[in-house]
Amino acid sequence: MYFVQQTLNALELGSIYALIALGYSLVYGILRLFNFAHGDIFMAGAFTGLFAAVGLHLGFWLSLLVGMVGTAVIAILIEQLAYRPLRLRKAPKVSMLITALACGLLLENVMLLINPYPQSVPTLIQNVNWEFEGIIISSLQSYTIIIAVILMSLLDWTSRHTLLGLAQRAIANNSQELMLIGVPLNRVIMYTFAISGALAGAAGVLYAQSYPVIDSYMGVGMGWKAFISAVIGGIGNIRGAMLGGFILGAVEIYMAAFFPSTYRDFTAFSLLVLFLLFRPTGLLGRQLIEKV
Repeated sequence: MYFVQQTLNALELGSIYALIALGYSLVYGILRLFNFAHGDIFMAGAFTGLFAAVGLHLGFWLSLLVGMVGTAVIAILIEQLAYRPLRLRKAPKVSMLITALACGLLLENVMLLINPYPQSVPTLIQNVNWEFEGIIISSLQSYTIIIAVILMSLLDWTSRHTLLGLAQRAIANNSQELMLIGVPLNRVIMYTFAISGALAGAAGVLYAQSYPVIDSYMGVGMGWKAFISAVIGGIGNIRGAMLGGFILGAVEIYMAAFFPSTYRDFTAFSLLVLFLLFRPTGLLGRQLIEKV
């Protein structure tokens, strides 16, 4: 029973990791860019949801929507104001990487000016515990897992059965030729950033309900864990990001359950090193041809 209980905890944490990891994979898939500002977009989602709940007195579903829309807008602004000018000038990859780190630091410090202290998040979901054969399932835990699975399923369907998904896959293979035949490259990239930002916002709101004290630096650690999840699954692969999130969530929860909790971060970063050394394409990834 203890193992089953920890498995439910792993699914909850893995759902958060998977939602954030999807943002890394979506952006890397079309731009070959590690968007290291993405963890701080997740942080902004948590604070946007807090503002919706406390400042606008909205319930859970509207706060979730506001958080997703807010972070989608933030992601679009980052793409248009920071990444797009560099991309149009064909700036070196290292310039894009430094810009991504700078955008993350900017978000952290702006939020630090607005909220210099950790903030408590009100409970928006009435938490009810159900017990089955000694296994406790909370309504909050169920909401987190179910909402995450629905969002991931919608994204997977979109990527495989819509024109946007087709355009994203085509851009990932060859963007230059697509521009010549009229595919709106900049618009597809903007939509991709919006989706990645919305998923990070949803993760931020859900995380803030499960761990109801948030601060301006919460995106750093969660961002790295989501990046590790994307690498494990195969960065650039949507289903790989989902798989990697649940794998890392399981590894961390089981590690904390059976060993000292101080080993959690060590284990996560050890997994990153091992995958980079022995399987850099991840579990579901494939070798990509570098764009010139």
